[in-house]
Amino acid sequence: MRYKLLQEGDIQVCVIRHPRTFLSKILTSKFLRRWEPHHLTLADNSVASATPTGYMENSISYSAIEDVQLLSWENAPKYCLQLTIPGGTVLLQAANSYLRDQWFHSLQWKKKIYKYKKVLSNPSRWEVVLKEIRTLVDMALTSPLQDDSIHQAPLEIVSKLLSENNNLTTQDHESIIVAIAPLLENNHPPPDLCEFFCKHCRERPRSMVVIEVFTPVVQRILKHNMDFGKCPRLRLFTQEYILSLNELNAGMEVVKKFIHSMHGPTGQCPHPRVLPNLVAVCLAAIYSCYEEFINSRDNSPSLKEIRNGCQQQCDRKPNLPLRLLHTSPDLVSQEATLTESRLKPVIVTSNEIHVEVERNNTANQKMTASVGNDSEPNLIDCLMVSPTCSTMSIELSAQADRILGCYVEILKMLSDYDDWRPALASLLQPIPFPKEALAHEKFTKELKYVIQRFAEDPRQEVHSCLLSVRAGKDGWFQLYSPGGVACDDDGELFASMVHILMGSCYKTKKFLLSLAENKLGPCMLLALRGNQTMVEILCLMLEYNIIDNNDTQLQIISTLESTDVGKRMYEQLCERQRELKELQRKGGPTRLTLPSKSTDADLARLLSSGSFGNLENLSLAFTNVTSACAEHLIKLPSLKQLNLWSTQ
Repeated sequence: MRYKLLQEGDIQVCVIRHPRTFLSKILTSKFLRRWEPHHLTLADNSVASATPTGYMENSISYSAIEDVQLLSWENAPKYCLQLTIPGGTVLLQAANSYLRDQWFHSLQWKKKIYKYKKVLSNPSRWEVVLKEIRTLVDMALTSPLQDDSIHQAPLEIVSKLLSENNNLTTQDHESIIVAIAPLLENNHPPPDLCEFFCKHCRERPRSMVVIEVFTPVVQRILKHNMDFGKCPRLRLFTQEYILSLNELNAGMEVVKKFIHSMHGPTGQCPHPRVLPNLVAVCLAAIYSCYEEFINSRDNSPSLKEIRNGCQQQCDRKPNLPLRLLHTSPDLVSQEATLTESRLKPVIVTSNEIHVEVERNNTANQKMTASVGNDSEPNLIDCLMVSPTCSTMSIELSAQADRILGCYVEILKMLSDYDDWRPALASLLQPIPFPKEALAHEKFTKELKYVIQRFAEDPRQEVHSCLLSVRAGKDGWFQLYSPGGVACDDDGELFASMVHILMGSCYKTKKFLLSLAENKLGPCMLLALRGNQTMVEILCLMLEYNIIDNNDTQLQIISTLESTDVGKRMYEQLCERQRELKELQRKGGPTRLTLPSKSTDADLARLLSSGSFGNLENLSLAFTNVTSACAEHLIKLPSLKQLNLWSTQ
């Protein structure tokens, strides 16, 4: 039978004095009028009377309880407990046997916990300590009590023991980890214990303890953790565990098997928290690769300085706390020679990252007029720096490079699972990476695979995340478009993104206008190279009258006629325009209602039987038309209202 662990104030007793015995009885409502009540509290250090009167005026410490027994006298009162203390005994009478057993196991648990705290607080021989830890774990596993503290209290005792004894050998570490492993199967390790596990992963990544003991612990964290913000050391432990897997001989193959085990063999992962937790771990690890550089500023170029070619980088002084915490000789010498280094390349050095910025003074002067306001520019605009203005290269240390490669590879693995891809695209849509990462060529090149997977997915909830999360913000579509800092393929990925977006519900004037304003040059270049998607884009721009400038229209027409596919599509566009003008010339009705139960064939015959160039209102309500009728509806140039009520 399982019992709930008693909490403070759960026992109310009344005390009657006997020569060597305090007899305590449970108070009923009738009993309360006759005797003054007392609370037998189970506080952290004692069993005490809440009201300091009578013979329980002084608290009874758990350490003072010599023994706890079920009362076994002949003809003794029912449901009683006997507490043996110096100078006498205390009898507690419960209302029933279940409550008596609950008290009995709770008091025994409290007494033993304080015993182990005392024994393990002053370790003498580690052989004895290890034996006591195993006994403590067995006691927690076999206890009939049900409470979070039953397993957490032993873990906290061991955690305190490890934090106060730093001179343990590696063998001692592994023996203790193996001893407490059964408690970790259903419990998160406390923060201090997580720090100890992180240290073990860093120092002995190939230890069998990492595979055999830490694997189920990390799996439980990823499946059940709800917020790493409340327990950041759990996230750090998960990061170090994955890095230790990457240090094995098989390397990323082991990590890939671990990710697959977290997803499961089926097509749908049964654990909804696994993906958000894995993404949180990846984002934090990638940020840590650039953290030394970010925290050692303000030496790194700001967004505005990146756009200006870092012209004003040396004019800025870091905040006082950063200057006190990160005083480096490079920074001091750089500030001392400020005026002398105006025309020289500036090298900003931190412990892990070297950023070299070469500036062209003439080009910077040309950009000054266009960037005169003090507001911080858009993120993608800041990273779109012309090579004539500045060249920015970020070099990570070997350790940071390994960490970056490992966790970007995990993001690639996550994007390969169809059921995870919509949620992953939504999590990455706001571009949750530092600007240093976006300016790092290796990072954007490796992440390109993930964006390509989003662009290939036919589901709208996936490829729509390529666009910005809200108006005024840029997204992956802008970052990987020609001219963006991440574009390294002459626009092939950009063409794929445009193709998938135009194929869903983004074939609108607004989308075409944004392309015409920002990406007309790349679109014409790709169309000139025979890209069919871009040819279609240019034709739609002409058809919807997106381009107002006559010279630009003629240039688009010349681009279309330079390739076979463009010439063919442009001729089809001209043919449609002639037909539309002919329909408008002939006129016809302005309103039309199709009979109920009409089909696509009926609609086609009706529209082909006469002229409907002036038709503005068409009702297809309660008909059997399908999406196939769209090819006929788009030929109505004046159509403004379409009623599709109760259709397919």
